[in-house]
Amino acid sequence: MAKKADPNNKLVAENRRARFDYAIEDTLEAGIQLLGTEVKSLRSGRANIAESYAAPDGGELWLINAHIPEYAAASRFNHEPRRKRKLLVKARELKKLIGAVEREGRTIAPLKLYFNDRGVAKLLIGLAKGKKAHDKRASEKDRDWKRQQGRLLRDRG
Repeated sequence: MAKKADPNNKLVAENRRARFDYAIEDTLEAGIQLLGTEVKSLRSGRANIAESYAAPDGGELWLINAHIPEYAAASRFNHEPRRKRKLLVKARELKKLIGAVEREGRTIAPLKLYFNDRGVAKLLIGLAKGKKAHDKRASEKDRDWKRQQGRLLRDRG
């Protein structure tokens, strides 16, 4: 189930806060069902997935609260900026995600929204477990130490 996103793809939006708030256990690339004006708005590089999450509803997976702004040239045929969007995953992966959310209390956090090499919009989602306050402090401490190590090595050599 762990599929890595290709770094050569065009990144549209990234949820950096998710890796701080959650311990990401597994990642999965999901398709996203979009309207034409949403795709055009994404191609211009405007989207925000920082406050969004994915949740199962009626046997399907939905992206909730993702903000894709209206496309200026679409006039009256525009989309709703914060509408629910269906995520496209395989049935086996969907069952695994729904089971983890319902039985184990996990969260499905969107990590990155990007266009793959074929030009199709994809969403990298992570099966996550919420961090406690002391875990967040430990993460911050480790990050600061790594930064300091980099500085020391750079100054020496």
